[in-house]
Formats: sequence, C-alpha cells, structure tokens
Amino acid sequence: MSSKRDPKRYLKYLAAERNAILLYSALADQATGDRREALLELVEIEAQHAQHWIDMLNSHGVEVPPAPDRLDPDDAALVARARAAGLDSVLAALEETEGVNADIYDDEPDAPAVMSSEERIHMRVFQQMQDGSPLTALNEAPRSVDFGETWHRGDRTGSVRAAIFGVSDGLVSNTALVMGFAGAVSDPKVVLFAGIAGLLAGAFSMAAGEYISVASQRDLFRREIETEAAELRDKPEEERRELELIYRAKGMDKETARKASEHIMADPDKALDTLAREELGLDPSALGSPLRVALSSFIAFALGAVVVVIPYLFASGGLALGLAIAMSLTSMLVVGAIVGRFSGRNMAVAALRQLAVGAGAATVTFLIGLAVSHFTGLSATGG
Repeated sequence: MSSKRDPKRYLKYLAAERNAILLYSALADQATGDRREALLELVEIEAQHAQHWIDMLNSHGVEVPPAPDRLDPDDAALVARARAAGLDSVLAALEETEGVNADIYDDEPDAPAVMSSEERIHMRVFQQMQDGSPLTALNEAPRSVDFGETWHRGDRTGSVRAAIFGVSDGLVSNTALVMGFAGAVSDPKVVLFAGIAGLLAGAFSMAAGEYISVASQRDLFRREIETEAAELRDKPEEERRELELIYRAKGMDKETARKASEHIMADPDKALDTLAREELGLDPSALGSPLRVALSSFIAFALGAVVVVIPYLFASGGLALGLAIAMSLTSMLVVGAIVGRFSGRNMAVAALRQLAVGAGAATVTFLIGLAVSHFTGLSATGG
C-alpha cells in the first residue's frame, strides 16, 4: 500500500478518474435527455478531479502518464451490456461500484473536501436513475454543519431559549422542592428558607451551565470560521466550487451559480461571510453572548422559582400552602402555553403537558415529604 507521504499514490487516483471519464463518456453516447446530461456532467466532474491529481503529480515532480484511449476490460464489458440491453441493465452495477469507491478520498489529506462530497453524489445519481426519480443529486451541496435547534425561530443568541427553559425549570423544580418540605414540616420559616435556597442554587446553576455551554459553542463556531478562512485563503478555487454547488442546490442553473460564486469570491470578506452562512450554517455577526444568556437564565429561573415562595412571605399554614399550589398551577399553565407558542405546538396541549409534569413532580415530592416526616418522627410543627 502506498504511504500517505508517497506522491506516487496520486497515480492510482488519476487512473481511477481517467477510467471513469472514459466509462461515463461511453455511456452518455447511448443515453438521451436528462440521463445524458447527468452522465456528461459526471464526466466534467471527474475531469476536474483528474486535473487536481495531475497538478499534484507535477508539483511533486512525478511524471504524468498519458491518458488511456480505451476502456479497461471490465468497463468495456459494462458498456457492451448497456449497448445490448439498455442503460438500465448496468445501473445497479454502476451504483455498487460508486458505493464501494465513495469513501476513496475520506482519508486522503491532499483531496479537497468537495471531492469526497462529489464522489458520494455520483452514487446517488445512479440510485435516482434506477428509481426513475428526478436527477437532483448533482445539485446537492456539501452537507452543512448544523448547531442550532429547529425551534429557535430567529433566536440566534440563545437568550430566548434560555429564558423559556429557565422559567419552566425554575417553576417546576422549586415548586417540587417547596412541596416536599411542606409535606415534611409545617413551620413556614423552614419552607420559606428551602424555597429561597432552591431559588438561588438553581438560578446560579442554570446560569453557570448556560454560560459554559454558549461560550464553548461560540469557541467552536469561531474555530469553524477560522478554518473556513484558511481554506478560502489557501484553496480559493475549491471554495468557489463548493459555493457553486450550494447555489445549484438552491435551484440556480449551472452558469448562473458559477457567475454568482465568482462574483462573491472576488471580495474575500464577503466570500467568508457567505461561506460561513451557506456552507457552515453560521452567522458570524450573531454568535451569541455567554454573559447575556447566563444573565437571562438566572433571571428567568428566579422568576419561575419565586412563584411558590411568595405566599410564604406573607402567609403561613394551610393558607400559604393553598396559595402556593394555586399560583404554581396557574403559572405552569401560562408557561406551558408560552412554550407551545414558541415551539409551534398547540398551546392548550403544551399548557396541559406542562401542568401534568409540574403537578406530578410536586405531588410526588409532597408525598415523599409526608413519608419522611412520618418515618423519621419529625413533628408537625417542624420540631
């Protein structure tokens, strides 16, 4: 096996690409319509791949062999079968061959990422030919990196997401905590202390977690953008081709996509911004503020958690417990409806789900509190 440092390995890649050019050209001569156009485009892509390896061989001083002028025996037999029985008779074999070779460049450091994507696209072209579905594979762009959730609805900084989760978590967790203590003791001061402690501990924990999460995500985004900037600087033509593929996936014809990509690549800053958005799915101007999200989480959790605490600031005994339950259940319905609104779900269903989860958690902890009080001998007055 050729070493990763041995430039003669490029000869194997070049031979494979040249054989593919001959095979697809011969098959295109027997095809019509969209199939012919797809095969000719595969020929063009393989020619670009071949030229890349020719350039690599030249740069390493390795002699480039002459291109073959005839098919190898296996490919010649395939073309003969297609000529005799029609193109459909060889599509399964072509798909299988492309599937075996789809990862040929995955571990090759000198192969541009777009080449790996295009090799996989070739396999999908033959899959679509067999299925009789529209030939759209050649319009597919390299897969984007997706770090966001589908329900952000424009919340690129994560602040709204953190606020919604914060209120919900604060409400449910602190209601459950206070109900647990209320079941165990009747001293309102103990219950109040537990509620305030739960509020502060939860809010700080929520804020710290969100800060670390968003800061780590921001660092990852920056690294992706820096890597893209380096690729744009070192391999501008490969990046232009990736951008062209992306635009073709959006519905542009080949010539329009090529002109658009060339226009954008003429401005390095615009090119980086466009590639970050289109290829990576990132907005360089809105990576999110860890401090803002952490503060939002803290305030939101505290707002949710304080609901069950408020009655114990002004009342005691059964009145405080009754008010705490009523206020918490009402708040759960409201928060659930808001979550449903942001997530695009039925608001009533989301509200009832929030109520069921929150009330269920509070009931369980209240019963556990009663059991603990009974089996440990805690007095009803908290003594």
